[in-house]
Amino acid sequence: MAQTDQKIFNVGVIGYGMSAKIFHIPFITTTPAFKLHSILQRSPKPESSAPQDYPNLSHFTSLEPFLSDAALDVVVLSTTPETHFSLAQQALNAGKHVFVEKPFVPTSAEASELINLAEAKGLKICVYQNRRWDSDFLTVRKLVSEGTLGRVYEFETHFDRYRLEKPTSWKGELSISQGGSALYDLGTHLVDQVYVLFGKPQGVFAKLVDQRDGRILSRADPSVEPDGVNMQLFYPSGLIVHVRIGVLSAETRQPRFWVRGSKGSYHKAGLDTQEDQLKAGMKTSDTQFGLDSEGWHGRLVTVTENGEASEVVYPNVKPVTYRGIYEAFGEALRGKGPVPVPASEARDVLRILEAARESSLSGREVQFS
Repeated sequence: MAQTDQKIFNVGVIGYGMSAKIFHIPFITTTPAFKLHSILQRSPKPESSAPQDYPNLSHFTSLEPFLSDAALDVVVLSTTPETHFSLAQQALNAGKHVFVEKPFVPTSAEASELINLAEAKGLKICVYQNRRWDSDFLTVRKLVSEGTLGRVYEFETHFDRYRLEKPTSWKGELSISQGGSALYDLGTHLVDQVYVLFGKPQGVFAKLVDQRDGRILSRADPSVEPDGVNMQLFYPSGLIVHVRIGVLSAETRQPRFWVRGSKGSYHKAGLDTQEDQLKAGMKTSDTQFGLDSEGWHGRLVTVTENGEASEVVYPNVKPVTYRGIYEAFGEALRGKGPVPVPASEARDVLRILEAARESSLSGREVQFS
């Protein structure tokens, strides 16, 4: 039997859509601790066929034989959010570690149930919050942790687009109670990054909006499925975080981060490049993978001792890329470190999103004890 610290874990992927093809399989196949072993695709089609693309793997069209494979160690869920709880539960009961796309599950109660089950089975769950490994976010994290900006008192994070048409995927079709809408699709990413930087807030105030139709989620209009989010998170230090998501943002340079502190500020436009590069077919081994072009570098303003502000172009830190989350999970399974995004942290993020929904419905700030 191989030593645990050198074990290669066989990975099976459930689902064969964009998530599997773009965000998971390229990293599974380049992570030393993992071997792509099997794919469950319920209905292969000529234009999208896992058996055709990966003829040397094991292929399944139903869950029971997939999970019954004794050689399978880790299950990756690249399916839609409303399926995550049931599939993760069955995978854990079958004795498999689980790696789940975000949002983890639709509710924090379901998250708790899976956490308890994994602990009882001695198994690990990791949630694919890949944007913890965005280069611009890692740059912000460095500036905050090193104190370059002083005491941060205001933090603004955006995910804005201009898209008049509602998406036809789960992102536009699933209800907010199923883990759909902008709150769970994009809000999960933004709130997770805030959580990494500052932890759980003391209070949440939010307006969840259907920007395309001009409606606000409220007790008077509870059926709204938001495509826009305006959320404020409050911390005991006086820090206020603004989380903003929009689909009608007509800008040539969409805002991303604006961080202000007692010693300086940092401003960044444009999203991390990795998603677009992966969609365009760039290999993760390409020397340009994860790198921003010079025109999209951030701006750092610092204050001199005599109170004068000085601005410089501030490039992103060297990309770790999304390989980081897979490599860290592989090492965690080998007993060499913690799970990079444990389910307990994903549950905290879900509780913040649930508070945002309650705040919009009630029109009040929701406080955490």
